[in-house]
Amino acid sequence: QISAEYNAAVKRLRNRRLTAMPFEKKIAIFSKAGFNHIIPKGLDHILFVLGLFFSSLKFRSLLYQVTAFTIAHSITLGLAALEIITIPVKIVEPIIALSIVWIGIENCLFNKPNKWRYLVVFTFGLLHGLGFATMLTKYGLPKDNFIYLLLSFNLGVEIGQISVLIITFIIMRFIFKQKWQSDQIRIPSSILIILTGMFWLLERLFI
Repeated sequence: QISAEYNAAVKRLRNRRLTAMPFEKKIAIFSKAGFNHIIPKGLDHILFVLGLFFSSLKFRSLLYQVTAFTIAHSITLGLAALEIITIPVKIVEPIIALSIVWIGIENCLFNKPNKWRYLVVFTFGLLHGLGFATMLTKYGLPKDNFIYLLLSFNLGVEIGQISVLIITFIIMRFIFKQKWQSDQIRIPSSILIILTGMFWLLERLFI
């Protein structure tokens, strides 16, 4: 009880400070917070994005998947920030880990995304959005400029995700040249993604 009251008081104080800040500074703060939630803090979200990267031999397919993921997590991020939906972290976090395992398994089973892949990515994106919202809720959103700050946070998240994809692409091209798109790279990478996701899943369920 004391801890909850203390956290609530800290959140109120943070909101008052944010409200008093210039608009441009608030935008910068929330954009940076969104980016930091991916790099370096969002290892599970990074791994999911990497799963999408290794599933696609064509840029268009990757773009569609990332777009579906972005639209989905933007929806739940907004709904959760408005407190329209709330799901306990102990439920959201294991499912996020499961989404990583699922994507990795699909990468090993299929040479290219199947027709249901985009729906699967969209569904998991909804859950990842709830993961983003958990951090955002703890950070606190002042009522004034609410929409702008929410969009700024989401923009930071997107820049982080795109940065992960660009960095990975450069590394793959530099190290493996044209071979990075082959099964010799895709399948071992996906197996590592599966194993990491399984570890997180078990850790979040039983620890």
